[in-house]
Amino acid sequence: MMEIETTTLYDEHADMVYRLAKDGDAILESLSPEDAHLLHMLMGLAGEVGELVDAIKKAIIYGKDLDRANTVEELGDIEFYLEGLRQGLDIDRDETLAENIMKLETGEQARYTDGYSDEAAINRADKAA
Repeated sequence: MMEIETTTLYDEHADMVYRLAKDGDAILESLSPEDAHLLHMLMGLAGEVGELVDAIKKAIIYGKDLDRANTVEELGDIEFYLEGLRQGLDIDRDETLAENIMKLETGEQARYTDGYSDEAAINRADKAA
């Protein structure tokens, strides 16, 4: 009897990823020291945000007291990586804060000119057709 080869959806997906994922050596060859710095800052930021989420999750989901010292520590680590990103991108912190205020409250298409509301969040001026 002839054996019929079958593949699963998993096999098909795994093969697609193998074919389409950018080669690691090509990525390394394309990286400048500045790019490596930005990747380091981004990975650090992602890790620290995850740790902050976990600390707050324990308080909200498990009913534990919020570990304030740990929360402050994680926020400090997040600030560290954000500053590293800003330095690597030559972006001033005041510039980011001013742009955020404009986007949310004072700009021409500000999201929340009259304060936050669910309606304002749903009908954001920056998402209007």
